[in-house]
Amino acid sequence: MPASGNSTLSGRVAFTYPAFTLYQTARFCIVLATEMQAVAIGWQVYEITKRPLDLGLVGLSQFLPGILLFLVSGYTADRFDRRRVLTLGYAGFAICSALLLVIAIRGGHNVYPIYAVTVLVGIVRSFNAPASRAILPLIVPEEHFSNAFAWGATIMQAATILGPAVGGLIYATFRGPAGVYAGAMLTAAAAAVSMLGVKPQFRPRPREAFSWKTVLAGMHYIWHEKLVLGSISLDMFAVLLGGAVWLLPAFARDILRTGPWGLGLLRCAPAIGATAMALLLAYRPMRSRIGLKMLWCVAGFGVCTILFGISHSLALSMIALVLVGATDMVSVVVRGVLIQLATPNEMRGRVNAVDMIFIGTSNELGGFESGATAAWLGVVPAVIVGGAGAIVVTALWAWMFPELRNADQLPSVESERKIPAPLG
Repeated sequence: MPASGNSTLSGRVAFTYPAFTLYQTARFCIVLATEMQAVAIGWQVYEITKRPLDLGLVGLSQFLPGILLFLVSGYTADRFDRRRVLTLGYAGFAICSALLLVIAIRGGHNVYPIYAVTVLVGIVRSFNAPASRAILPLIVPEEHFSNAFAWGATIMQAATILGPAVGGLIYATFRGPAGVYAGAMLTAAAAAVSMLGVKPQFRPRPREAFSWKTVLAGMHYIWHEKLVLGSISLDMFAVLLGGAVWLLPAFARDILRTGPWGLGLLRCAPAIGATAMALLLAYRPMRSRIGLKMLWCVAGFGVCTILFGISHSLALSMIALVLVGATDMVSVVVRGVLIQLATPNEMRGRVNAVDMIFIGTSNELGGFESGATAAWLGVVPAVIVGGAGAIVVTALWAWMFPELRNADQLPSVESERKIPAPLG
């Protein structure tokens, strides 16, 4: 039963909805599985090739399927049962982990089979992500959505903290990636089982004929909502340039002189900062000047990235990455609440699919950019230049998007309902 009375004001109100708890359990498991797996893939690939560019190619191989399929995946999330799409997606992640397990058991020093599986991971994620983001407003009422989103970000970051640490520990304990892939496979399967128990609220969606107009509606909507466009494009370009996380295997091995356990600690450090910030925002949400706060935090993200790049100490590097995660979380929450609440239910899948392209561009394509820049300049200069680029982008966006700079509050439920869907 939903919370009422004084409990409505509680910072934990989202957990009074059983579907939210089950959904977040499934999400925790899938993020845990993919983060464990990411540590194993990164270390395994770098051990085979010793080339930073190959770490970037891991990101590129996961990004390209999303670019090619985002129109179809967004339409799928709006056309079909989102719970079923998610359950099948989580099962697909388990299958990918099983394939990586087979590759690890068979041995060999060829990275191409690993790249092939990461492409499959990218395909599964391209369908999973829009449905996952679009289903949340059907689980928690709009008046409690900001609280639910902040808690969802907290849970995701908790899994992002635990996953790399567990993955690195299992990799070191079993002296190879096979144990990590086996654990990821079982955890992803548990996510699929948990998702079966989620019962989202039914809201009728109009049956739209398949056409380019309906498929491209998400792009049309974002282009005309300048506050949304400014927030997601700022985050995209800042993280695209400041994507130090993809070079962590090189930093751990060659700069900080640590092993897989150290890589696991470095990978979980941004999530520690992000979790702390998400918890803070769950209990003390931003109520004014959200645009300026977001811009300052993105600039801080660039400064902390530079600090990580110049560090030769594991402790200082972890502190810098904690701050990277904390500053980035502010833009994640602002962008996420804007998109989920200001978008009509019947087109949330398509809008989220477009947003996932922005996120994928910043993360996976950012990984390729970081790998390519590191191959050209070296890993340390690549991170420093990327952090400086994030600061420059922040200044440019503050000038180009006055709607973002002057934004005072997140939209209320009443104002959200007045935003028309660009389908007419």
